[in-house]
Amino acid sequence: MSTFKELGLSEHIVATLSANGFEKPTPIQAQAIPLVLKDHDLIGLAQTGTGKTAAFGLPMIEKLVADGRRPDPRNIRALVLAPTRELVNQIAANLKLFVKKSPLKIGLVVGGVSINKQTEQLARGVDILVATPGRLLDLVSRKAVTLTQARYLVLDEADQMLDLGFIHDLRKISKLVPKNRQTLLFSATMPKLIAELAGEYLTDPVKVEVSPPGKAADKVEQYVHFVPGKDLKTTILKQTLTANPDGLSLIFSRTKHGAEKLMKHLDHVGFKAASIHGNKSQGQRERALKAFRDGEIRVLVATDVAARGIDIPGVTHVYNYDLPEVPDAYVHRIGRTARNGRDGIAIAFCAPDEIRLLRDIEKLMGIQIAVASGEAPADQARPSKGRGGRGNGQPRGNGQPRGNGAGQRQGGPRRDRPQRQAAAGGFAGDELLRDERSHERRDQRAAGHGPADGRPEGHRNHKAQKHHGRPGPQQARRGSEQSGERNGGGNRPQRADGRGHQR
Repeated sequence: MSTFKELGLSEHIVATLSANGFEKPTPIQAQAIPLVLKDHDLIGLAQTGTGKTAAFGLPMIEKLVADGRRPDPRNIRALVLAPTRELVNQIAANLKLFVKKSPLKIGLVVGGVSINKQTEQLARGVDILVATPGRLLDLVSRKAVTLTQARYLVLDEADQMLDLGFIHDLRKISKLVPKNRQTLLFSATMPKLIAELAGEYLTDPVKVEVSPPGKAADKVEQYVHFVPGKDLKTTILKQTLTANPDGLSLIFSRTKHGAEKLMKHLDHVGFKAASIHGNKSQGQRERALKAFRDGEIRVLVATDVAARGIDIPGVTHVYNYDLPEVPDAYVHRIGRTARNGRDGIAIAFCAPDEIRLLRDIEKLMGIQIAVASGEAPADQARPSKGRGGRGNGQPRGNGQPRGNGAGQRQGGPRRDRPQRQAAAGGFAGDELLRDERSHERRDQRAAGHGPADGRPEGHRNHKAQKHHGRPGPQQARRGSEQSGERNGGGNRPQRADGRGHQR
C-alpha cells in the first residue's frame, strides 16, 4: 500500500498528514496501521526513526475519534508508555500534530517537572496520555488519575524499559488498565524477556518486523579507533570535531559524571557544547536539546538516556566515547544519525578493557567495524574475515570504499592528511598525538582533575584535518564480504507463532 488513504485512514487524518508533509507511509506504518484498525494486538519490531509513533498513533486516533466519547475527569482513554522523558516529549509532540482540528486532547507526564501542574492537567481528563512509568504510578497513588477507561495500551521501546528496570512498574500498570483492551508493543529487539512480556500482556498478537534486530541504518559509516588507554580518546575526538565545524555531533558517555566532565572540557576549549543525563532537570534537558536542534550548539554529550529520545535529522556524527555495556545500545546510539535518508558517520573509541564489548557489538550486527586507527591487542585480534564499514555490513556501491583507496575521498589521497604508520606494540596514531600527551597531563594537573575515570583533560593545540569526519588513510578497510549478517525481516506480517496473521 503506497498511500495513507489506502491503509484505511479517514479523509480528515489523511488531509492533516498531507498538510504536514506526510505523503507516503513507512514500512512499519504500512504493515501496522491496517492491523491496528482491525483491533489486533500487535508486536512491532523496528528501530527508532522508522515512524513507529504514527504506526500506532494514527489508527488509535482514528478509532478514538470515531468512538466519539469523552474521558471522565481524572481518566484517560488511551495510554502510551515510554522509557525516557525525551521520548515521551517526542511522542506527545507527534500525536498533537496528528490530532489537529479534532476534539482529542493529548496529555504527557514525566518526572523532573511539577507534579501539581500534571495533576491539574489530568483533572479534566485526557484522551491519550503519554507517560513514563514511574511518574504515572506517582499520580495514580495520589488519585490524580485512574486508568479504568483506557481501551488502548501502547508499550513503546519496550526493550529499553526493561533495561532501565521498569518491569515491575509495567506489571503494576497493566493491572490498572482494563483487560478488555487493545495492546500494542513496539521494540527494537526481541529478547526472551520481551517475548515473555508479550505473552503476559497481549492476546493472540500479530507480529510485524521491518528490519532484523541489531541492524543499523544503511547509510551509517562506522569506524573504530583502538587506543591503548582512555587518555587518547579526548584528543582524537577534538581533532575530528575541529575538522568538522559545521557538523552536528552527538557523543555518548557511559556515566553521568563522565558526560558532564567531557562536556565542560569541550566547552572550555572552545566547542559549543551541552549535555543531557539523569542528573539534569527536565528543563535543562529540554533547553539543551532545543539548542542542539536549532544549531546553537554543535556538540551534545549524553548518556544512554538520549539514545532513543533524540529525533534530530541533522545529526551528522555519533561518537561512542565509551562503548556501551549492552550491544543493542550501540545500535540505538548510532541510529541518531543517517535519519530520513541522510548520510551519517559513527565513530567509536575502544580501549583494551572494552575489546569484548566491541566484539559483542560486531557479533550482534553481523559485521566487522572498519578500523580507523590503532591495533587491537594481539591476543584479541579479529579473525581474518571481510570488513563492513556500512551499518548493514555492506560496502558502498560496487563493493569498494568510496574514493580511490581505503578511507580516501574521490580525486586521490588528501595532501593535508598525514600518513600514519603503526608503531610496534603501540597506537597507530602516535605521531599525531605524541606532543599532545605531555600537554594534556600538565593541563590536567594544573586544573586539579584526577584520573578517576581515565579521561584526562587537554587543550585544543592540534592540527585541523579537513576530512569531513571520516577517519583518514588506513582507516576504512572495508571488504565486500559480510560477516554472518542476520537474516530477518521480511515485510510480510505474521503471527507471533509464525503462522501468518489471518484469524
